[in-house]
Amino acid sequence: MQRKSNSFRGRGSRPNNKFRSGGRPRTASRGPKKQTIHPSKFINQAAKLTEVAPYVPQHRFSDFALRDALKQNLATIGFDTPSAIQDQAIPLALEGKDVIGLANTGTGKTAAFLLPILSNLRDKQRNAVLIMAPTRELAQQIDAECKRFSRGMNLYSTVVVGGTNIERQIRDLRRNPHIIIGTPGRLNDLLNRGALRLTDISVFVLDEADRMLDMGFINDIRRIAGQLPSQRQTLCFSATMTPTIQTLVHDFMKDPEVVSVRTGETSDHVEQNIIEAHDKLEKLELLEEMLRKDDFEKVLVFGETKYGVQRLADSLSKSGIPSEAIHGNKSQSQRQRALKAFKTDTVKVLVATDVAARGLDIPDVSHVINFDQPATYDDYVHRIGRTGRGGKTGNALTFVAPAHHR
Repeated sequence: MQRKSNSFRGRGSRPNNKFRSGGRPRTASRGPKKQTIHPSKFINQAAKLTEVAPYVPQHRFSDFALRDALKQNLATIGFDTPSAIQDQAIPLALEGKDVIGLANTGTGKTAAFLLPILSNLRDKQRNAVLIMAPTRELAQQIDAECKRFSRGMNLYSTVVVGGTNIERQIRDLRRNPHIIIGTPGRLNDLLNRGALRLTDISVFVLDEADRMLDMGFINDIRRIAGQLPSQRQTLCFSATMTPTIQTLVHDFMKDPEVVSVRTGETSDHVEQNIIEAHDKLEKLELLEEMLRKDDFEKVLVFGETKYGVQRLADSLSKSGIPSEAIHGNKSQSQRQRALKAFKTDTVKVLVATDVAARGLDIPDVSHVINFDQPATYDDYVHRIGRTGRGGKTGNALTFVAPAHHR
């Protein structure tokens, strides 16, 4: 039978054949996936970046009261002018104050808390800092930044996350690192085993606090925080301030200084649109057609299941589009290799389950494509937040069933 032409519809646009697929017949047994989010919510014209005046920092990194060795490392890396969250949060954190930092994703929150911590730490202070992050990937990224900033300073960090050998992590903790970076579940496992002691923690960091609460870690966070010394500095960084986070702030922090540099929703700077497809076969044809275009430079594709994500990545690679997959069945080392290949442009496509939407910092993602729709709109916002970071415009495309099937 004759296939109807596909349309790529945006707000106020007419149907067109830009992403027309071939005329392969379709069986009657195939049908559209049930829509749980109205397609209109996947359409949004990105706000013009010129509407927001560029932030003018009050400092340079060389102006901060940081240790000389740290300043030298920053100069070597090429850090000169801080972002808004760094400019305002670093001086407060250096003074030892509790800080709540609210900023959009991709705006430099990690350096905003790491630099004051590294500057104030001394070699004899062991197990002094606990940094909690929502995902293994974010914990690894924080550790990589920590090592980059502290080169030659004799300060050591260790990562404790799920999906890796816990016995090795226990051995690492016995070496008394200065900084412990972990996910809530693994930190609680180590507490249960008696392998983690929190009596010497002087700085507690909650990074991507809203993501951790979204992922159901509230009880883990409360248990861990309850075992920390009452005399400590607490730094909480988040993209949003929800009522639950406000409760945590009240329970865990003392007279915190609030630094808010949010400039609207992260998704405001993401051009969002839909692609109509009748079934998975047509979706795959359209996806391959898009990925062969030059402007799809670095693409993050989201799927619903671990097996589906792996099959899609394998299929794309066989079609001549180098792709990697990241999902829960991958070991930590496999996930790290996949992320490295994507970040270094060895592959242009990373196919992922929602695990990759939580806290990953992947620079210069040109497009996010929802091959399978997310379960909730919050999940959608988290997914598309991987593009349009750091004040850049991003692109997000979501596959939906044709209008006459909805």
